[in-house]
Amino acid sequence: MLELHNRARQLLETQAVNLILGYGEGHGDEPRPVFIDKPDTVTRLIFNERCIQNLAVYLLKPEVRTQGKIGIVTTIPVSRSILQLAAENQIRDEEVVLLLVQADGKVSEVTRFSELEGLVAQHETKIPAPDQEKISILQKKSREERWQYWVNEFNRCIKCYACRASCPMCYCTNCTVECNQPQWIPVPAHALGNLEWHIMRVMHLAGRCIKCGECARACPVDIPLHLLTFMLNDNIADIFGQRAGMKAKPDYVLSTFKPDDKENFIR
Repeated sequence: MLELHNRARQLLETQAVNLILGYGEGHGDEPRPVFIDKPDTVTRLIFNERCIQNLAVYLLKPEVRTQGKIGIVTTIPVSRSILQLAAENQIRDEEVVLLLVQADGKVSEVTRFSELEGLVAQHETKIPAPDQEKISILQKKSREERWQYWVNEFNRCIKCYACRASCPMCYCTNCTVECNQPQWIPVPAHALGNLEWHIMRVMHLAGRCIKCGECARACPVDIPLHLLTFMLNDNIADIFGQRAGMKAKPDYVLSTFKPDDKENFIR
C-alpha cells in the first residue's frame, strides 16, 4: 500500500496528473471509487482482493475528462478495458497514467499503451471456475432450452440499466433505450421490452466485452448477464481468433474485415 501511496503522491506533486482515480474504503466490506486531487489525501487509496470494480467506466465521464490528465489504479480487467477504449478511439496515451497493481503488491507505472499491451498479454484471461461450470451446463442444453432459460432470466429485469451504467463499453451519449422518436425499445419492464433490451445490449458488446463481470455484479436482481456476453465473445474468439482489450489499435473483430474470415457461422 505504501508504494501505491508514494507513486500517487509523486504524480500529483509533480503535476504529472491532475487527478488520481482509485479505490477507497466504502460501507462494510465494499470498496468504493475515490477521486484524489491533493497529495496529502493519497492515504485514502486502498488496494486488496475486494477491489474488483471496473474503474475504467469513469474515464469517459465529462466530470472526469475536464480534470485533465488522469492517473488510474488498474487491475488487468481495468487495463484491458482501457486498451479496448483506446482501440475504439475513445482515449489516448497522453490522457492517462496507469498504476497497475500486481498480485504481489508492486506497482507498475505505465504511460504508453504499447507497454500496457505487453503487460496484459502476460496474463491469461480465464473465466472463473463457478461461471465456467454454469456456462458448461447451459451449453449442454438444447437451443430451445437455452432460449427459455434467458427468457425466464430477463423476465426478472426491472429496467434499471445498472448493467449499462457499470460497463466501460457502454459509453454512448444517447442510448437506443432513450430514443423515443422512434421508440426502438419499450420503456416498461415487461417481457418483450426486457428481451429486446438485453439482446440489443449483448450484440453491442460482441467482440468488445473484456469479461470483467461488472454487469452481473451491478444487477440488483442477480441476472447472470455476464454469462451471455462471455459465451458470445468466446465464440467470436474461436471463430476469428481475436479477443477484446488486447491491443490499443482499432483492429478488434467488428472493426475489420478479412477476405479469409470464416463464414460457417452464417445459417
